[in-house]
Amino acid sequence: MGTRGTVTRTRLVDGAREQLEAHGYAGTDLDQVLAASGAPRGSLYFHFPGGKDELVAAALEAAGAETGARIRELSEEAPDAVALVQGMIDLFAARMEESGFAGGCPLAATALDVSATNELVHTVCRRVYSSWQATLANRLVAEGRGAEDADADAWSALSLVEGALLLSRATRSRSPLDRARGSVSRLLGRGRPVPPRQGRR
Repeated sequence: MGTRGTVTRTRLVDGAREQLEAHGYAGTDLDQVLAASGAPRGSLYFHFPGGKDELVAAALEAAGAETGARIRELSEEAPDAVALVQGMIDLFAARMEESGFAGGCPLAATALDVSATNELVHTVCRRVYSSWQATLANRLVAEGRGAEDADADAWSALSLVEGALLLSRATRSRSPLDRARGSVSRLLGRGRPVPPRQGRR
């Protein structure tokens, strides 16, 4: 694929990512994706012959990889697992506030929308969430937890984050996220809350 084709494909994926985060699968309109990307309709089916599902899968993979890389960076920067999870909350909270509570987690809206009925979307969401959970679990193991406990605690921490995001978006308030930050140290059994990077609302 030439440079021009790569740029067009990237623009299509970026346009889909924005739509998916705000509106989920059902609310993602291909005409709006094309308008945002500036690409002709023929380019969409050239790069994604499988149509909407293939584009959605590519967009979720890209968003998941980008967020996963940031979570790994947080893991390296954070003094402990508590601070790592609180850093994740701050990361998602900033995205949510910047989008006027239309965004947050790049996967959540689509996962809730069709993951149970669309096998391709389900596979991508499972893979991405599992990669984020693995980063948390690895950090917990490095801090002395057994592998089984680390695995369970990492899923619990990720569930806390995703649940708080859902409630914050539904109530258009970051209060559930702030409360979740305070719950992390209790959930993981040690550490003290790290002050949030963003102002409270």
